[in-house]
Amino acid sequence: MKPTGKTFYEEAAQRSLAWHTENIRNIKSKRFDTIAVHGIYSMQEALDFNQGSIIEPIYMSSSQAYRDADEMEAALGYTIPTWCYSRIANPSVYYLEGVLALLEGYGADIETSCCATSSGMGAIQSAVDPFLVTDRGNPGQKINFVATSQVYGGTFQQFAVRKHQEKNIEWRKVIHSNNIEEWASLIDDNTRFLYGELPSNPGQAFFDLQAVIELAHAHGIPMIVDATVATPALMRPLALGADIVVQSITKTITSSGFGIGGAVIARKNIVSNVDNDEMKADFAAYIKLLPNRDNGPNISPFNAILALNDVRNLRTKMDRFSRNTMIVAEYLAQHKHIEQVDYLGLEDHPLHTIAKKYLKLVDSEHDPLYNKAVNRYGHLMSFRVKGGAQAARDVFDAFSMIWRATDLGRIKSVATIPAISTHSQQGEEGRKLADIPPNLIRLCVGGEHPDDIIADLDRGLSVLDGKKFQMTFPEYSAGGASSAILKK
Repeated sequence: MKPTGKTFYEEAAQRSLAWHTENIRNIKSKRFDTIAVHGIYSMQEALDFNQGSIIEPIYMSSSQAYRDADEMEAALGYTIPTWCYSRIANPSVYYLEGVLALLEGYGADIETSCCATSSGMGAIQSAVDPFLVTDRGNPGQKINFVATSQVYGGTFQQFAVRKHQEKNIEWRKVIHSNNIEEWASLIDDNTRFLYGELPSNPGQAFFDLQAVIELAHAHGIPMIVDATVATPALMRPLALGADIVVQSITKTITSSGFGIGGAVIARKNIVSNVDNDEMKADFAAYIKLLPNRDNGPNISPFNAILALNDVRNLRTKMDRFSRNTMIVAEYLAQHKHIEQVDYLGLEDHPLHTIAKKYLKLVDSEHDPLYNKAVNRYGHLMSFRVKGGAQAARDVFDAFSMIWRATDLGRIKSVATIPAISTHSQQGEEGRKLADIPPNLIRLCVGGEHPDDIIADLDRGLSVLDGKKFQMTFPEYSAGGASSAILKK
């Protein structure tokens, strides 16, 4: 008779956990590219459970069945690993979370874990909300958090409206993020965390990350970093001592543009002045199994696999995108119709020196193409067109290959005007704080040949010399709101 009982399942789970721990220890010893390609999916797992599939399967199932009541009790009590319900956990999601945790912790002797979410905004909410609670026995406490003002427009709205206006949780804005004294002046006993986005979207703000981490920990609070633009291929804040990293994996990590997702990656045993030992011990696992179980922002298995497939060449991708962007930035920097180029890779950028300290292509010293550490500054840049807002719109409208869209991190080059798109809702005052004027065009350089990107930029800028281009579009034959509007 086959053994049963809750204890039997818990003991079997311990044996399985030991095997998985050893597997992760083995893969963790590999180079960055190997981890990105293989992740935590093993040949033994493929042969034992997945019909020998060499690629991680998509588990498109809402829930998991159990052998008996004992296994269900153990699973739903979280005493054994479980995929109980895909809102909480799913094998496909587990494969994505495993590789992201390892990549963010690469090169450091730390333990990391990950919770994947349905979007980058879901990741930010998941990362900050557990800290925005009052102390037990002090319900009237006025808590606050300190964060840079130069953040993505959606982040600005979440902090300014959803937290500050609606919940009366004060956002104390750091205007000059590379001024450590400004950070320090905003912290008090009721501050819950420090938060920074670097490089920032679209303004390329940057700061001395290690100094801000040390400041946060001196006050007993965590440092949370949005490293979406850099990705772990260029910067790994957890390895530098940060507590939590958020990624919009919709962006560069899923450069194909097929999927939407986010991720919260945290080191074990984070620093926090919130009285919650379980949260501090394993933050990502905590939010996955408790707050996110109840709020429901976790990623779907289909989008998880789309993202996972795009992770595999992350380092190579970031190298190519960064080199292309540097060439484009240098072209624009000398153009007669450009008043300013914001790209950290340019030596005359005021934050170039501090960015150079942190933004490095991972494992470039072990790459036979380089055999030394090399700096790479990412795929995102901005440029300001002489002549004001209308001149910028005219240039923007004349692009024929660069896509006009509120998107970034694509294999295709994409541009937008943040003042009328991604950052429009934060208002003129908010855009001034973030240094986003109406003549600024954000350009995310893709994988095309840089000569062709420059040719399209030149086409756009030539309208300021009086050249005219008539954009032609096919007749709309499909339905939908956009086509209906255009036909009127």
